[in-house]
Amino acid sequence: MYAIIKTGGKQYLVHEGDVIRVEKLDVEEGSEVSFDEVLAINDDESLRVGTPFVEGSKVEAKVIKHGKGKKITVFKYKPKKNYRKKQGHRQPFTQVQISKIIG
Repeated sequence: MYAIIKTGGKQYLVHEGDVIRVEKLDVEEGSEVSFDEVLAINDDESLRVGTPFVEGSKVEAKVIKHGKGKKITVFKYKPKKNYRKKQGHRQPFTQVQISKIIG
């Protein structure tokens, strides 16, 4: 059984027991979170696709930790104009473990 969920402007294909990194959520570590925006569910017999979401379905997950990703270097320049700009960025994330797919 798997589901396709939408959170943080991105879509994730999840199975029960998966550990995924999503955009930072405003919840405590160790607490439960549910994703209501389920785009599709496959229960080994049939595939249900929502328009845009599947009615009455949700995915429950447990928050494992919060953190920051690897550093990304952003370097802008314009040739022959002596314009250079170097900047770094670390994107915050929330790591969750999928506990149950209801639908």
